[in-house]
Amino acid sequence: MAEEKVNTHCHYSEEEDEESDGVVVPELQGILSKWTNYIHGWQSRFIVLKDGTLSYYKSEQDSGFGCRGSIGLYKAVIKAHEFDECRFDVSVNDCLVWYLRANSPEEKQRWVDVLKSYKAESGYGSENSLKRHGSAVSLTSNTQSTASAGSFSKRGIRGLKEKLAEMETFKNILVQQIDTLQKYFDNCADIAKVSPATNQRKKPARNSKENLTDVEFDPAEQSVDFKGEAITFKATSEGVLATLQHCLDLMTQREDAWRRRWEREVEKRRRVEELYYKAVKEQVAASREDFPTRRVLIHGGPDYEEGPHSTLCDEEFYDAVETGLDKIDEENQLRDRLKQKVVSIPTSPTTSAAKHRLWPEIDKVSTEQLHYARLGVGGAGGWQLFAEDGDMRMYRREEEADGLVVDPLKACHVVKGVTGHEVCNIFYSPEYRSGWEATLEDMTVVEKISDDTLVFLQTHKRIWPASQRDALFWSHIRRVSDDQDPDAHDLWIVCNHSTEYTEHPPNAGKCVRVYLTVCLVCQTFIDPPKEGSEITRDDITCKITYCSVVNPGGWAPAAVLRAVYKREYPKFLKRFTSYCIDQCKDKPILF
Repeated sequence: MAEEKVNTHCHYSEEEDEESDGVVVPELQGILSKWTNYIHGWQSRFIVLKDGTLSYYKSEQDSGFGCRGSIGLYKAVIKAHEFDECRFDVSVNDCLVWYLRANSPEEKQRWVDVLKSYKAESGYGSENSLKRHGSAVSLTSNTQSTASAGSFSKRGIRGLKEKLAEMETFKNILVQQIDTLQKYFDNCADIAKVSPATNQRKKPARNSKENLTDVEFDPAEQSVDFKGEAITFKATSEGVLATLQHCLDLMTQREDAWRRRWEREVEKRRRVEELYYKAVKEQVAASREDFPTRRVLIHGGPDYEEGPHSTLCDEEFYDAVETGLDKIDEENQLRDRLKQKVVSIPTSPTTSAAKHRLWPEIDKVSTEQLHYARLGVGGAGGWQLFAEDGDMRMYRREEEADGLVVDPLKACHVVKGVTGHEVCNIFYSPEYRSGWEATLEDMTVVEKISDDTLVFLQTHKRIWPASQRDALFWSHIRRVSDDQDPDAHDLWIVCNHSTEYTEHPPNAGKCVRVYLTVCLVCQTFIDPPKEGSEITRDDITCKITYCSVVNPGGWAPAAVLRAVYKREYPKFLKRFTSYCIDQCKDKPILF
């Protein structure tokens, strides 16, 4: 152990591996926050870096029972977060991502530095990395650790080393041949430089004492066997090529062997996953029979949550919301109709509703909404038809407030077999609300102002990646005189409008507060029955006008919201009217 640094959060050490030619390989372990999912969020985990693998455990005490997950640093990308000073991400090919947070920017930087230095010091991503260059081996490398651990078997590595030694011998032979030829050609060049006048040179006597270095070079006596050298050079080159080919064959064999092994592992994993999913489905089906519960949707990392820095584009955001809505529809189809929830309603106050602090607002808003609902959609109102299905027409005007979509909506529909009083009563009464409101998760009656006026606090299911929403509003139902249409039997209205209570402040918890104004106006028309017969539901027609203005309260792409409105509002109105027909078909007519 060469060096050790200890603090309250992490343990850092550097060890020298004898088989890595003195390369110092760092190790690190400590407590970090790891993003788990949208239900549990950030959780403390014990993180360990060792032998090129980053592993995590639920706690340090659990480290002896096996890790919960691991990432190899060979192809990992370590990246500090752009906005969060304490966070960094470790990803592999964008398919496996760990989101990690330290307790301080300094601790985060220490982790990032050690992880990055590990890749640099251990040769990952460098010129000596075999995996980075596929199956090509550097012939000039004398290191014994060019192949990463696990790439070849010991027999394969030994065969490659033998072939590399053979190529080293071939190289020495080629160098000797080149040196011999170079020496011969250098001497020939020296002779060519001699002047023609002194072309006849005196040969020294046999017993001359002249320095042997002055003996003239005689090409005839020291000639080179070029044919033999060429044959040797050709044979040596062929030997090099044959050895290289053998090396490639060895690596190809190992590659094929590992590929077959990988395919077998993939097949095993596929079978295990099939068994796992089958077991999960059976467990969910069994639990739903006893306790119907909503499914939990787990999605990507924290960067994909709703907000101005979300990495989702508009199209991906809409796809995610659409998927969430489809999941809710599937839940509603698979389970039995939700049992009518027993809602606790506070007792009515002893004072009259007209003395309540909200009554002036209730009366004013209800009157205004009735007036707006009975106005036409033609002329210069700017209404655009965006959905049509049988007798149902839906219109909207595009408006924004503070960058948020608040498009007013107006829908007209005609339903047979129910009265306006029945439709408005189902829309108003809390005992029916969970039956037709598909996104409702929880509902509380905060206050009962009177028999015809209640204050609701509703929490809606979260649809990822949007944040969860809640709404606090009063709801008022009344019958009004109809002086515009003498053929109508009666006219009923339900008006919902957001309000404020100090006991329930907005955006205090995980929910974003929605602000709304909704109006439902229903007229009843009765066809004259045959003489002597009573009025039946076949003689009743209800004309419905639905108006709404909803401020989502949080950030979301405008194009996405409008696409969701276009998709969901027609489904909502058809679902609501179908629910009204089902609830009333076997009951006495309520005029």
